[in-house]
Amino acid sequence: MYRNILVVDDEEVMCESLAAWLREDGYNVDTAGSGRQAIEKARAKDYAICFVDLKMPGGLDGLETMREIRKLRPEAAIIIITAYATVDTAVAAIKQGAEEYVVKPCNPREISLMVSRILKMKRLERENAILRAKLAQRHRFEDFLSQSPRMAEIIDLCRQIANLPSTVLLRGESGTGKGLLARAIHNASNRASRPFVSVSCAALAETLLESELFGHEKGSFTGAVETARGKFEIADGGTIFLDEIGDISPKLQTDLLRVLEDKRFYRVGGAQEIVVDVRVIAATNTDLKKAVQEGKFRDDLYYRLNVIDIVIPPLRERREDIPLLARHFADRRSHELGKEILGISDAAMKVLLDYDWPGNVRELENAIERAIVTCSGSELGEKDFAFLKRDDRTPWPLPAGMTLEEMEKQAIAAALERHRGNIKETAAALGIDRSTLYDKIKRYGIPRGA
Repeated sequence: MYRNILVVDDEEVMCESLAAWLREDGYNVDTAGSGRQAIEKARAKDYAICFVDLKMPGGLDGLETMREIRKLRPEAAIIIITAYATVDTAVAAIKQGAEEYVVKPCNPREISLMVSRILKMKRLERENAILRAKLAQRHRFEDFLSQSPRMAEIIDLCRQIANLPSTVLLRGESGTGKGLLARAIHNASNRASRPFVSVSCAALAETLLESELFGHEKGSFTGAVETARGKFEIADGGTIFLDEIGDISPKLQTDLLRVLEDKRFYRVGGAQEIVVDVRVIAATNTDLKKAVQEGKFRDDLYYRLNVIDIVIPPLRERREDIPLLARHFADRRSHELGKEILGISDAAMKVLLDYDWPGNVRELENAIERAIVTCSGSELGEKDFAFLKRDDRTPWPLPAGMTLEEMEKQAIAAALERHRGNIKETAAALGIDRSTLYDKIKRYGIPRGA
């Protein structure tokens, strides 16, 4: 966007001359011969600056064209150009929103300086907006960037249930934003002033997770040198978010069911019953109903968790969100990394739209960051996302006599290497949960840095 400029003038020579000067400065320039043509181009493409001739035939003059473009692109800077300069027209143009007023014949050097100054100001405004957003961000529903009707329905439902004490089950693939939505529900509720405590149920072994959730008494096990409160105690009066709930052991399923039903529990090694008032939000990327049918998950716990069921669609089912999210991540990450990235090319955006995003929004954010790191220009181009093009990948040759276990070991090792040892990303790419991946890494003796 920040290098896209539109020149609107019914005089072809003037239009092409101005466009040529700007292209020599490295900008992406489109031209239009009338106000109506300019509006159609602005509808289809985001422009940082629009040069608009004041007097044009065909029903729309420069000021009318400017007003219509501003409706479509409020952030675009409009520069009125005219051979008929008067104080009245200049005042009218500025009052109606023009950034500058230029008299023909245009001076190329003055135009270059003007464009450079306006774009520099836009970059500063963007950086300030990013900083303000980071300072103000409190994981509110308003912070969710989406144009998807399905996501709009989900946000509306979350607003409605925010103040209820009922348990919420968030279902969706890894990287769809279940944790962010859980925080937003808490922050919109009457518990917002109390703690929000997050626990990853897949990250810890059964005994450690039990202590993490319910706390322990001094001396209750080796290493318990002092009494410690569990996450349920810490979250008293607030919300506890149990991520990857499908990975907990049968014993912990029983303990958790009692907490959900009675709001009371014992610390590990403790004799005193502890009573808490905690709202539970659970999340899973596995099919709990199938786990119940297979006897891996208690049916009574499933129904206790599944009071309010919210399914978050994967990114590939809401592709209209990809451009919005990609530009947001590019803005934020480029600022954090100290690189000047002014936009994403149309060809690069097509690559992002064509990709299926098995890791969803998290994978998109990581891909944008990787592209920014390797980008040599000021715009993310198609080549910066070459790593996403599946058609370019060479097929994996299958050696004769290889067992299924050996194939699985090689696939996991290759995925770990591709994701630089990141367990969460690797598990998402392989379509398994993290606890399963940890088990397979241990079973096959695969180095984490492989």
